Amino acid sequence: MSENALAYASVLRLNRTDMKILNIKDAYSLHKIVYGLFDDARSDIEKHTSISSGIVYTDKGGDFNSRQILMLSNRKPHQTPQFGEVITKPIHLDFLAHQRYTFEVTLNPSKRDNQTGKIVPIRGRKDIEQWFKERATKSWGFSINPENLQTEKVSVQVFEKMGKIITHGSATLKGELKVINQDRFIISFIRGIGRGRAFGFGLLQIVPLVGI
Repeated sequence: MSENALAYASVLRLNRTDMKILNIKDAYSLHKIVYGLFDDARSDIEKHTSISSGIVYTDKGGDFNSRQILMLSNRKPHQTPQFGEVITKPIHLDFLAHQRYTFEVTLNPSKRDNQTGKIVPIRGRKDIEQWFKERATKSWGFSINPENLQTEKVSVQVFEKMGKIITHGSATLKGELKVINQDRFIISFIRGIGRGRAFGFGLLQIVPLVGI
């Protein structure tokens, strides 16, 4: 990567005309727009493995006149897209060297059932928060301050992909985190966390808490 960047943070801004032309009707159509901003770095075989696309994003929504999509990637997106405006800045190691951050993340709360092997959703704010706190400590390199953890926008994402109906549970969580394993935390930030990252889940939006 240039500029010794660990990753690149970008925002795609769409105006009213862009949104009308693009006709973003569901998560799959947004997925195609976001991935279309990047050079394809994987082979067809790699796309069917666990090799990451190097792209995570989240739809911040907007209003009748505008919409914003935040993206984090291991390579720069095209800076002159066919529609919208893209602004990109590098993320350096010092941004991830703090101990505490405020965070916001939209996740697909789910787990694999030990008996059936199927992925099942986590439902209810209390269970979602418990699942998140456990996964954070066990897998993602940080712990959660339970005093100010909030779960918002619990909903369901539904779209059609190649003739199949895909359903994802969705929940947005906000609060404070403390880094307990920096190497793992850096990987979690760059790659995103949880399932469904190709469809707008898992991007950790963080702001350092300095001097506290």
